[in-house]
Amino acid sequence: MTRNQKLQILDRINEYADKVLADVNPERSRVSDRLAALRPVMEELAREYHKSLADIFVIYMDANTETSAAEEEKYQRKMREMDE
Repeated sequence: MTRNQKLQILDRINEYADKVLADVNPERSRVSDRLAALRPVMEELAREYHKSLADIFVIYMDANTETSAAEEEKYQRKMREMDE
């Protein structure tokens, strides 16, 4: 699976999450409940990509981690530049 495909999966799940979890406070809800709310879009993606639900979840988590790390690195670089 290409990086672009993984990012498309991440984007689709995040878009869906923005709709179905808009009123959910992540600090007051269980992770399992939030994941259950995302299950429909993950199942749809699993069918489209001929993957298991578990595979889609792993792809989502990996892509999310990679994206967050890249954003954090970008932020840290900006902060170092401001200090110079």
